[in-house]
Amino acid sequence: MKFILNILWLVLSGFWLALGYVAAGIICCILIITIPFGIASFRIAGYALWPFGRTTVIRDDAGAGSAIGNVIWIIFAGWWLALGHIVTGLVLCVTIIGIPFGIANFKMIPVSLMPLGRDIVPTDEPFAAR
Repeated sequence: MKFILNILWLVLSGFWLALGYVAAGIICCILIITIPFGIASFRIAGYALWPFGRTTVIRDDAGAGSAIGNVIWIIFAGWWLALGHIVTGLVLCVTIIGIPFGIANFKMIPVSLMPLGRDIVPTDEPFAAR
């Protein structure tokens, strides 16, 4: 079932959202000081392509550096990516078939706003982050 949902997700919204994350990652990697943001953006792009069967967890070793980085990320890139999830989620929620995909878009908003200090793990592995 996860495979079918991921294929439908890829066609309906995943490809375009992943392109947004890749664009943000490329821009961040052009500037040397923002390479950690670019790496986080590329990681989330993979999650945006294939989200069903995976989830995000907060890392135990995330500290003040992640919090400061997330504030910078929200200001420069996170706001626009979260807005993309909101618009796409609202458009998908118009149809009954699109409601699960709209809800998945809304669940991706926190990781699009604060990607540093989070890991993407399979949902099949309990306590995968520990």
